[in-house]
Amino acid sequence: MTSTIVQTTTRVILPFIIVFGIYVIAFGHISPGGGFQGGMIFAGAAMLIIISYGFDKPARFMSFLESLESGGVLLFIFIGSISFLLWLPYLADLGIIPLLNIIVAVKVFAGVTLIYVFIARWELPHD
Repeated sequence: MTSTIVQTTTRVILPFIIVFGIYVIAFGHISPGGGFQGGMIFAGAAMLIIISYGFDKPARFMSFLESLESGGVLLFIFIGSISFLLWLPYLADLGIIPLLNIIVAVKVFAGVTLIYVFIARWELPHD
């Protein structure tokens, strides 16, 4: 059980964390940052939600996160194969670097959040 202060603070700060994560992903190809860093920011936001509001039904989220992580790998491979089919160097500059940043962010978000969910099932007190 968490306090009202923690939950209120989470509700106030969470939109700023999400906007910062989007910024890091969107401008990662021209400035420091990118998919990995943005995915870690989103995973931190998910961990903050789990810590603040408790952890009722982990199985509901785990299947969704597993499909996100698998889908990220498949999309990355699919985009790489398109460059082979067009006889271009692997992941050539076709304007797909921002798209790859998004895919990497989704994969990192899902993977790190899944790791935290597995750990939280045993560590967090259940009400």
